[in-house]
Amino acid sequence: VTIITGGSRGIGYATADAFLKEGAKVIITASSPESAEGAVAKLRQKYPNSVIDGISPNLASLESVREAFQGVSQKYGCVEVLVNNAGIAQQALFTDITDEMWHRLIETNLSGAFYCSREAVKRMLKNKDGKIVNVASMWGEVGAAMEVHYSASKAGLIGLTKALAKELGLSGITVNAVSPGVIKSDMLSEFSRQ
Repeated sequence: VTIITGGSRGIGYATADAFLKEGAKVIITASSPESAEGAVAKLRQKYPNSVIDGISPNLASLESVREAFQGVSQKYGCVEVLVNNAGIAQQALFTDITDEMWHRLIETNLSGAFYCSREAVKRMLKNKDGKIVNVASMWGEVGAAMEVHYSASKAGLIGLTKALAKELGLSGITVNAVSPGVIKSDMLSEFSRQ
């Protein structure tokens, strides 16, 4: 049983496709029910005999995440793999970043991964087994001009990964992160090559 946050497009959708190819039960999250339903419909066409579902919890809300994980556990069993992929990006000069912009990125990119991981770990600890993969960014490692809030959120995600891996490793739970570079996806659609 695999939950992939932000699984309706881009890296998340490709990840869902890869897990389905390997026979996993896949539950994707998306920011809206329509996005989730659309992605699930496309994946069902390709994998008609697989277990695929879509949900749209507010990842910045602890209560919404808790309810989503309870629903998945009741319907499909213990979550064995969590891919924290959901994320947003935004370009702005540091002096133009508002409190609202800061909180929105931190809540989506970092707090969402924290809430989802905590709910998954509660269930994984009982089985002494599980995998968590956090999709960070190269900007979390080296920083990016005009993306201070994005870089900070992804650096926080890398720190969360390292600390959680040390804490959970002896319990049989693996925690890793990947830091992609530039990937052609919807997140970068506002940029064009010139």
